[in-house]
Amino acid sequence: MALNSKPIRFPPEISFSDKVLYGVRKALRKLAEETAAKGGSLVVKIDGEIKKVPAQELLKTLPKQDDFQ
Repeated sequence: MALNSKPIRFPPEISFSDKVLYGVRKALRKLAEETAAKGGSLVVKIDGEIKKVPAQELLKTLPKQDDFQ
């Protein structure tokens, strides 16, 4: 796993918690992308129910990687 050579530059008004959420979303997207590349599924909780969802389908619902919101 390679790390990006440049750190992410957030605008000064972005709170620490928003930066953490960005990192979590980025990690989730990476997990879904790697799992989808292998044709796998992920287990998620949707409306209180535990479900096995194909990673390719889950990717369609995730925000783009560089979105700060």
